[in-house]
Amino acid sequence: MIDFRTEPSAYRHWQLSIDGRVATLAMAVDEGGGLRDGYELKLNSYDLGVDIELYDAVQRLRFEHPEVAAVVVTSAKERIFCAGANIRMLATSSHDHKVNFCKFTNETRNGIEDASAHSGQTYIAAVNGPCAGGGYELALACDQIVMIDDGATTVSLPEVPLLAVLPGTGGLTRLSDKRMVRRDRADVFCTLEEGIRGQRAVDWRLIDETAPRSKYDGAVADRAAHAVSQSDRPASGQGISLSPLERTIDGDSIQYSTLSIEIDRPARAATIVIQAPTEAAPADGDAIQALGDAFWPLRLARELDDAILHLRTNENEIGTWLIQTTGDGELVAAHDDALAANRDHWLVREITLYLKRTLKRIDVTSRSIFALIEPGSCFTGTLLELALAADRSYMLDGQFEGDNRAEATVSLTAMNFGAYEMVNGLTRLQSRSLDDPNAVDALATRQGEAMDALTAEAAGLVTFAPDDIDWEDEVRIAIEERAAFSPDAMTGLEANLRFGGPETMESKIFSRLSAWQNWIFQRPNAVGETGALPLYGSGQRSEFDKRRV
Repeated sequence: MIDFRTEPSAYRHWQLSIDGRVATLAMAVDEGGGLRDGYELKLNSYDLGVDIELYDAVQRLRFEHPEVAAVVVTSAKERIFCAGANIRMLATSSHDHKVNFCKFTNETRNGIEDASAHSGQTYIAAVNGPCAGGGYELALACDQIVMIDDGATTVSLPEVPLLAVLPGTGGLTRLSDKRMVRRDRADVFCTLEEGIRGQRAVDWRLIDETAPRSKYDGAVADRAAHAVSQSDRPASGQGISLSPLERTIDGDSIQYSTLSIEIDRPARAATIVIQAPTEAAPADGDAIQALGDAFWPLRLARELDDAILHLRTNENEIGTWLIQTTGDGELVAAHDDALAANRDHWLVREITLYLKRTLKRIDVTSRSIFALIEPGSCFTGTLLELALAADRSYMLDGQFEGDNRAEATVSLTAMNFGAYEMVNGLTRLQSRSLDDPNAVDALATRQGEAMDALTAEAAGLVTFAPDDIDWEDEVRIAIEERAAFSPDAMTGLEANLRFGGPETMESKIFSRLSAWQNWIFQRPNAVGETGALPLYGSGQRSEFDKRRV
């Protein structure tokens, strides 16, 4: 089992240090520290374990160090920045592991970009040695790239000529959409094994600056100082500690403090039940900070994030996720009100952004997702986003026979109107209303209204509203039907339908590049007996099927 929980004292691959308002994340990959046997992580190459630590470090810089305004990403090893994803790891991994690895790695890169865009933390790649493949993709995720000019250091994306695959964590899209590298130059760059160095790398916009060894540290320091001067993060702010996540796994049951999971293996389904808060919401940002990671929205974000990653990576035959909620919707609304009222507080901003990223992780997960809204549910505000993220939602009209609980309702809060954008730059309400943008404005006037099933169905918030006579059969048939379909077809179907409307760099990466990589990773030219990945480093030449498909 792959565990995504870690903390700095357990890091094997990264060194995190802080000097005033500047943090340094230095890559020092332990060659023998791979997630499994069969490969060595030489030349600062990485596997999923390296990225799990990076993800944790990025999170801690946001929550535990509000004073940090600039983060320098570099290598702690001599004359190598990062050789990218470990080729032996890729060559010996199952297809689903490769794709999930690429997805998580890119989500971590997105988290870096999110910190830069919304949290006042500028990331600067200090490229102090050769920087290839996924190593350059890590640099591309940073705001600025400074490369040492020593005659040997280059940046490169050699996946096409060396491996017969593509830069799997967004490299092509970041070249065109973020760095705005010209198409013809990008074509040349991506087919050069040796990469590009020096002034040409600057001229082609592949990096921002190059400096000789004698001036290199100063060039990086100047950029960090400028980033600090532009940041709105509190210079004297006190962070909060992210305590170890508590999770219990007992057979097919998984328990956290804010949610539980029950896996039904014959049905290939997992039921995820989110518990509403049981305590009153804090009054202001200082009270929220006093609670630290015990504050319910932050606990939920952390635990749901871990649950998604656990199921996605370790339970790949569980193809349908059923999302339910339970508890007091008014307490959910009160916590949403606290988030909305204190959105300018640095910690509240970070919590809201974390919830946004976690919901995005659901959006891009290759699982069928159904929301089941029954008496006792609390799909309110932030929790309603889970139903809006689902491929379908079923809401019981009325009550079950013999059940004296009040009928289910759903309710909108301010958090449904802008806080949690999807990768396409739209809210989930906007994505549901592409045919009628005015519908979202109309819904905004109904915040706080407890909508029953038929009202919610008419408002476009749920898919179906069966009564208790039809409920069991409709839900059962939907789950059984999903389990009978081709998982490959479902992955393609869901990914195509979830992101209507405009495209962004992020949506292109997940919808286009993920699909391309998913396909190319299975082709004989890449992974066949004479494909590039198995033969890499052997001295044998690959034999390619020359037909264009």
